[in-house]
Amino acid sequence: MATAVKSFPRVRQGTILVVEDELRSQRLLRVNLEPLGYRVITLDHAEGVTEAVEAHAPDLVVLDIKLPDADGFEVCRQIRALSTVPVIIVSAFGQPADKVRGLSLGADDYVTKPYDTIELSARIEAVLRRVQGRPPSPSALFHCGPLKIDYEQRLVTMNGAEVQLSRTEYRLLEHLSLNAGRTLVADALLARVWGPQYVGDYASLHLYISRLRRKLGEDAHASRLIVTRPGIGYMMPSAADMSGPFQERAR
Repeated sequence: MATAVKSFPRVRQGTILVVEDELRSQRLLRVNLEPLGYRVITLDHAEGVTEAVEAHAPDLVVLDIKLPDADGFEVCRQIRALSTVPVIIVSAFGQPADKVRGLSLGADDYVTKPYDTIELSARIEAVLRRVQGRPPSPSALFHCGPLKIDYEQRLVTMNGAEVQLSRTEYRLLEHLSLNAGRTLVADALLARVWGPQYVGDYASLHLYISRLRRKLGEDAHASRLIVTRPGIGYMMPSAADMSGPFQERAR
């Protein structure tokens, strides 16, 4: 594990809630994050986490999965039911199934122990940069080129015309748009939209992506709105990425 870093490009000040039962890890994170302008609150157990989220409204939660009094995955689920605060899971469990489970419960990143503290600090700042572009609440609107999503009304339009989507198609588009600018791993998409039991069912995912692209008026196999990342998954560009004139071309 790395020693404390003296300086790091600052993104913004805020509050980080660290839920970690290892005191050394707590100290290292505090020493790395406080010089960047962050207020660091620490807990060494699951009890009181949801209360801390409500009381302190942290900008991000670093959550250890192996806690002495509860399953960290369950704590992640409780946090996500309460708040949209970004969550980074840190865990000694590094199997793909563990990562998929954490991401499917709503975690924004999953870091395997032992980790480099400087790298984790960088991941924290990266997640905070990313979420600044997300809709602040389910009632917000999302714009990406000619695409507009009204999360409150569950209404999707292209160039002002309503697009009729099935429930699953809407959930898939919603999850992609809420993570605009971020590549989503195929297994994480399957777990999030369909459920953990569908992990590995890439044929179904590809089919729904193709249908979604066609309904958005794009080529089923190439799209600017839903971009394929070969061997990884899919991503939707952020509004800033699509700020120029929209052209029907594949990326």
